[in-house]
Amino acid sequence: MTDPRYSKLARVLVTYSTKVQRNDVVLLEMIDVPDEFSIELMRAVRAAGGIPLIETRHTRITREVLQGVGEAQARLIRDLELFRMRKVQAYIAIRGSANANETSDVPGDQMSLYSRVLRPVLNHRVGKTRWCVLRWPTPSMAQAAGLSTEAFENLYFDVCTMDYRKMARAMEPLHRRMSKVDRVQIKGPGTDLTFSLKGIGAKMCRGDRNIPDGEVFSCPTRTSANGVIQFNTPTLYAGTRFENVRLELKDGKVVQATASHTRRLNEILDTDAGGRYIGEFALGFNPHILQPMCDILFDEKIAGSLHFTPGQAYADCGNGNQSAIHWDMVLIQRKEWGGGEVWFDGELIRKDGLFVTKDLKPLNPQNLK
Repeated sequence: MTDPRYSKLARVLVTYSTKVQRNDVVLLEMIDVPDEFSIELMRAVRAAGGIPLIETRHTRITREVLQGVGEAQARLIRDLELFRMRKVQAYIAIRGSANANETSDVPGDQMSLYSRVLRPVLNHRVGKTRWCVLRWPTPSMAQAAGLSTEAFENLYFDVCTMDYRKMARAMEPLHRRMSKVDRVQIKGPGTDLTFSLKGIGAKMCRGDRNIPDGEVFSCPTRTSANGVIQFNTPTLYAGTRFENVRLELKDGKVVQATASHTRRLNEILDTDAGGRYIGEFALGFNPHILQPMCDILFDEKIAGSLHFTPGQAYADCGNGNQSAIHWDMVLIQRKEWGGGEVWFDGELIRKDGLFVTKDLKPLNPQNLK
């Protein structure tokens, strides 16, 4: 018998996240996902009147492609996938993996080549389709979260099927504030960073792009960031786990970067000219996600967190920065993680991970659950 949580999640993705309409073509990209859920998702698309177009992938096969890919093959893959992406109105990707480090031994220049050449596919998907991306719960994710497989699966389905409509209403005041703010200051242990959001705008993430969700994001103006930020959560990028990432910025550019793998960190930031400029700033507040699990779709939504992102800026709420990388790095500011403050135009709006102004208090965990 199929797990009833499968059909519930499929309905959320189809009817709420991507709002599939009659005759919509929906590309379903299933990566190491049980067939039973793929079937439930196809059925949900059909029930909404859409046309499911399914692609199944496996991370070990993808690793082999990346190991030997050259410019000509990458261009061919780009052309084929871009042709297909232009035929669809919606896109849902479910990304599972038995080993989150599967691509850790793929040479950096191979990863950079593939990311750079295939960037137009991602740009079209983000800018021209209704899309939603999420992970699939695996034992390796449970291990990273420090939970049993069963406990993690329960957390996963609770988070992914929560009341996102209620969260969307609660985040509207933060969206208004972030849309109007000029000067932002971030303070905390090892962190004192200022930048401007003037004229950029803001975007609410309410379960219609990523699940789990729970953030409002904007982007620093390209040359405004100055100071230092010390991240306190691990980050997994291009198959390598980094800890204690510290970035020093001057006039918007990362001028010094250190971490547990400092050399590899700087190799990634040097992928292209935009890799050392910032493409996103966001505040996270999902009440169910409290601990990092080295999976960015979860970690960037941690209650009381923020993330700061070297690389590509989004077309909306962006500063025009272009890069093949987009690396969300997470800082948790709750008291048990060392605390910290967020200031908007000289007003304290969040302290030790809790919003302190009346209009923003509905976003605190006790009010969202």
